[in-house]
Amino acid sequence: MNKYLKEFLNRGMMFGGFGPIVIGIIYFILSKTVDSFSLSGFDALLGIISTYLLAFVQAGATVFNQIEHWSTPKSLFCHFGLLYTVYVFFYIVNSWIPFEWGVIGIFTAIFVVLFCTIGFIVYFITQATRKKLNSAL
Repeated sequence: MNKYLKEFLNRGMMFGGFGPIVIGIIYFILSKTVDSFSLSGFDALLGIISTYLLAFVQAGATVFNQIEHWSTPKSLFCHFGLLYTVYVFFYIVNSWIPFEWGVIGIFTAIFVVLFCTIGFIVYFITQATRKKLNSAL
């Protein structure tokens, strides 16, 4: 098995369980704050499976940044593309966002801004750490 595929699956299995915990907390908060909140068994199951797979892919997709022979733009594009595709798919399947082009456009804009913001934060933290470690040598 390809070492990157193996690492993708390993990371996904390690962190995938956090998704159902998150959806459980969200459903609990909704049940306490929304008077008429109700959830069918199918909706609960779909939410649990979806959040597990979202967390699985989110954790596994970090392997793209560690493929040495890929350029940084290629790894970022693959990371972004996989996450965006999976998030849009599951958000629409679960009716967390409606299948309307305007809504998907807004979701896309927010996703791009957040992805870039997190990317810049990680970049600057990595650069600061690198400088600190190099100065210690």
